Amino acid sequence: MLKAKNATLSTAESCTGGRAAAMITAVSGASAYYKGSVVAYANEVKINLLGVSEQDLKNNGAVSREVVEQMAQGVRRALQTDYAVATSGIAGPNGGTPEKPVGTVWIAVATPQNVFSKKFSFGGNREQTILRASSHALDMLRLALLET
Repeated sequence: MLKAKNATLSTAESCTGGRAAAMITAVSGASAYYKGSVVAYANEVKINLLGVSEQDLKNNGAVSREVVEQMAQGVRRALQTDYAVATSGIAGPNGGTPEKPVGTVWIAVATPQNVFSKKFSFGGNREQTILRASSHALDMLRLALLET
């Protein structure tokens, strides 16, 4: 769909650690539309490379709508792509809280027109959370491409 639209894609991943990028590059010909990724595991990377607000990180945490949307917009800007996908979550088994249990993931898609995000609860298995988050991120991109 990206190739048909002559559009480019980048990714910013935290909890998925590059899994979405690996899924994209596993497809032959992805270099026609995929520019690259920033695996922003540390908050300093989110701030310094992606332009995420330190105040938003402090106020909302890394696993939040505000941060994941800024990650998507930041990687889109940094890698100069038409579309971007970002993930931030708690893959586990540690790190969960009552407000944000293990398996909580925010995913955002930035398009040339806007940015939107969605919160998911994938449960407590680390590998399943990473895989599900990566798959859902690419599906959200697919749905965005269908709308444009």
